[in-house]
Amino acid sequence: MFSLLQSSSFTLSSLDWIVLFTYGVAMLGIGYYYQRRNKTKEEYLLGGRKMKSTSIGISLFATLLSTLSYLTYPGEMIQHGPAIFAGALAFPLVYGIVGWWIIPAIMKTGVTSAYEILEQKLGLSVRLLGTVMFLSLRLLWMATIIYVTVDVALYSVVQFNKAYVPLIAALLTIITIVYTTMGGLKAVVVTDIIQSGIFLGGALLSVIVVCWHLDSVSAIIPKQWPSHWNTFKIGFDPLQRTTLANAMLSVLVWYVCTNGSDQMAVQRYLATADARSARRSFKIALMSDVFASALLALVGLSMLAYFTNNSSFLNGKPLVEQADTLFPRFILIGLPSGISGLLIAGLLAAAMSSLSSGINSVSSVVSEDLVNRFRKKAAKRDALLQIKRLSFVVGIVILLLSFIIARVPGNLLDIIMKVVNLFVAPLFVLFFMALFVPFATEKGTFLGGLMAVGVAIAIAFWGICGITVLWIMPAALAVGITGAVMLSYMELLIKRKQSKYRQ
Repeated sequence: MFSLLQSSSFTLSSLDWIVLFTYGVAMLGIGYYYQRRNKTKEEYLLGGRKMKSTSIGISLFATLLSTLSYLTYPGEMIQHGPAIFAGALAFPLVYGIVGWWIIPAIMKTGVTSAYEILEQKLGLSVRLLGTVMFLSLRLLWMATIIYVTVDVALYSVVQFNKAYVPLIAALLTIITIVYTTMGGLKAVVVTDIIQSGIFLGGALLSVIVVCWHLDSVSAIIPKQWPSHWNTFKIGFDPLQRTTLANAMLSVLVWYVCTNGSDQMAVQRYLATADARSARRSFKIALMSDVFASALLALVGLSMLAYFTNNSSFLNGKPLVEQADTLFPRFILIGLPSGISGLLIAGLLAAAMSSLSSGINSVSSVVSEDLVNRFRKKAAKRDALLQIKRLSFVVGIVILLLSFIIARVPGNLLDIIMKVVNLFVAPLFVLFFMALFVPFATEKGTFLGGLMAVGVAIAIAFWGICGITVLWIMPAALAVGITGAVMLSYMELLIKRKQSKYRQ
């Protein structure tokens, strides 16, 4: 027989478990509350297209700042230094491109699924390719969230037997499935707002506790550049992991691609009244990201300082080899009873806010782009029941996928870039062609999208030409758009010559 909790000098108190139980019950209660207020499929998926921009902005921020970011950013700071956080300098350009160029183009379409746009402009094959890319992207993303939350974060805190990973992962997923399936987008947005407060408050509290423990705020700032940090460089260099320019380019490409093609973002814009409201939502999300990035950078510095001064908690292993697990470990050993439970709830909150949004968005895409596209649409009541059943099935699929994510090598940032962000740029290639290239053709765009996928895979898993993971998205985007534009233009020239010849 396995024992659930292994021996440890630090364990969760009864108060911690009460906090965790109360949090889970509260999430289910919110789902039940909104279940009775969703009468149609549009209310379930888009909140009736009348949701407030502030709520949508916070929800978008909470969705994209999952447990992956919550642990990746502090771990990256500890292991490689602050260069990755320089990416926030690209936010003004991101806001200009997404807010004033992409969002207005999307809002004009009035669709339910973003991938309807692809068929309207370029044909069914491109829509199906976009749907497959999105489903692959978000299913792998949610599977990675489950793996990171249970196998990395919770294990660092609770020290349960590894044999119970599937059971705990299933419990986390089922709670999320239940409240998401019951409440739809309205429940997702409300829980996102609550969860944002929990995980940001937990991060801030951790920084305060470390500063108090070390007797000053300045104590968390290294007196000299740590020897294990990467050398700080400014210019572009695809062979270097992080430079200032590399980080800015990676952030720019990710935000533009995600907000211009991902159903999770597009669905929130479509849930607002107009382009102005959607743009305001995006602005709020970006401002929240700036605050969260700065806060998580401070968390990373705090953990580096705390464990450097308390090396006995490293269990005899080098600090850099445990970078991704130090923050969740601090939650257990550095915080008082009850607060530890609240911060573990914060880790769960970061995961569940992303899972709930992902399940809702993936279900809407499967419903609109696969089920309803190829068969007669169901009646209103049947359509609502159908989407709820799809949400349940999606949850089971991501749970199964989570068990294979551990096989991907690298730290958390490497896993995210190699698995989660593999299809981000290729998917945007399709939308770029559909929305902004008048002569785009179905065949040229389809092949350009496949070229982008090929480049992303080659860099992620074979490291062609020594290119580092931060260049996966920029390289795939450049190759995909160039290929799609050239192939579309060549196809257009061929058609013109054939037409001229016939005349």
